Amino acid sequence: MQTQSFEEAVEQIVAKDARYEREAYFFVREALDHTQRTIGRAPKKNEIRHVSGQELLNGIREYALQQFGPMTLTVLEAWGVKCCEDFGELVFNMVETRLLAKTERDSRDDFKNGYDFHEAFRKPYLPARKISVPIAETKQG
Repeated sequence: MQTQSFEEAVEQIVAKDARYEREAYFFVREALDHTQRTIGRAPKKNEIRHVSGQELLNGIREYALQQFGPMTLTVLEAWGVKCCEDFGELVFNMVETRLLAKTERDSRDDFKNGYDFHEAFRKPYLPARKISVPIAETKQG
């Protein structure tokens, strides 16, 4: 049996499901690694550690803000990712191609009602309070 690389598997996924750009799959894989490190579940050699959908969503948010800052929402939208459910679709596309594993309890529904993208990715960069700016008077003449 021949194994395929991550890149080859992603190309196969994108050929079947063109909703998301290939970069989104690479990002989710990196975000999963980040999440495992952050919550202390980095797998040892030949060991698989499980991360729940909610844990992954939180890790994705944190990693995306670290990587893309105020451009996060723009980058995700360019990849076709517009809500948390899209992350679930990406994850389960990778599960179906055996790039990721799941437990019996895992489902796409784990990614529903995660967080609002505007709140998660735009709000951290908005001013904390409204700033009043005086309006310049114009001379009429």
